[in-house]
Amino acid sequence: MEDKQIRRYAKLMEELNLTGLEMEADGVRLRLERTPVVQTQTVTVPAVPAADTVPAAAPAADPGVVEVLCPMVGVFYAAPTESAEPFVRRGSQVKKGDVLCIIEAMKLMNEITAECDGVIVDIGAGNNQTVDYGHVLFRIRKEKS
Repeated sequence: MEDKQIRRYAKLMEELNLTGLEMEADGVRLRLERTPVVQTQTVTVPAVPAADTVPAAAPAADPGVVEVLCPMVGVFYAAPTESAEPFVRRGSQVKKGDVLCIIEAMKLMNEITAECDGVIVDIGAGNNQTVDYGHVLFRIRKEKS
């Protein structure tokens, strides 16, 4: 295999954002690997306002419904493992502190828990879906006291 061909494959890997490529041609086996380049940028972030000046999230349409918002950017997991049953489903009864889902962020698994006793009326994300900060993950109809 010629140097020109190898360079062409390396360029193709970069264009397709591949980290590895293995091929065999005419009895020659070639394996190329690369570390992806992470581009960084300097961003100016405004100071975080004091807790008492942070606006509250928009209330749910029904005052008896609590929205559980995503506290970070990450991947939503409905169950502890791929083969396990989901933590909750629509109609599930939950108690304050019950695990509702897991958000994976930066290789850390973060359990999201119920903020009140109630019934799950809506699930706002699908399994393995990327979610953003503030995304409505669940709507819980609070139990009447």
